[in-house]
Amino acid sequence: MTQVTLTVNETQYTRDVEPRLLLSDFLRHELGLTGTHVGCEHGVCGACTILFDGESMRSCLIFAVQADGHSVTTVEGLAPDKDNLHPLQQSFWEAHGLQCGYCTPGILMTLVPFLKQNPNPTEDEIRHAISGNLCRCTGYQHIVDAVKLAADKMREAEN
Repeated sequence: MTQVTLTVNETQYTRDVEPRLLLSDFLRHELGLTGTHVGCEHGVCGACTILFDGESMRSCLIFAVQADGHSVTTVEGLAPDKDNLHPLQQSFWEAHGLQCGYCTPGILMTLVPFLKQNPNPTEDEIRHAISGNLCRCTGYQHIVDAVKLAADKMREAEN
């Protein structure tokens, strides 16, 4: 067992873990944060995407011990509080981008840094940004529409 201390959604956790425990399993089974989904366990589908020190990362590709001392944000930490969704979450709901919802957390966590870097994306740029996230419902048009709506909302909020 190895002791790790990391900050997840602005709360610090210390746990003894097996060195081979994946970060995705640590988040789901040790912390009970089941919003991080595990799909392929090879980093291909993007369902397990989280923010690792503010950057999108596949949590099934790193071990929990590698997160020692780092900051992680999961989809549970995206909204400012339980009564107010993040603009991306709100836009996914309004534009019907949720569909079955399995891929949604990973897509959201992919798009947070994308929209910070590109606050006015084109449809092609959005499609490229989510090209590493597989939607099993294949309803990408609603997801693209939701991202465009979120970008509009986020720009309006800044002005």
